[in-house]
Amino acid sequence: MKCEIIPERCIACGLCQVIAPEIFDYTDDGIVLFVGEPEATHEFIPKDQQTAVIESAKRCPSHAILYQDS
Repeated sequence: MKCEIIPERCIACGLCQVIAPEIFDYTDDGIVLFVGEPEATHEFIPKDQQTAVIESAKRCPSHAILYQDS
């Protein structure tokens, strides 16, 4: 599965990091980014983390997280 984050949409609620802490982190301003790849906007998600990423995307109030099944 491929995941895309759109930092410009992020409202810094922090839900994604709570739901999927191994995938999502945030900047000092609370804006979403990928753990270990702060400049990336796309990342392939390991199978064992896909459920958490889907849940994060569904619960994101600003639709800053998108995913596409591969």
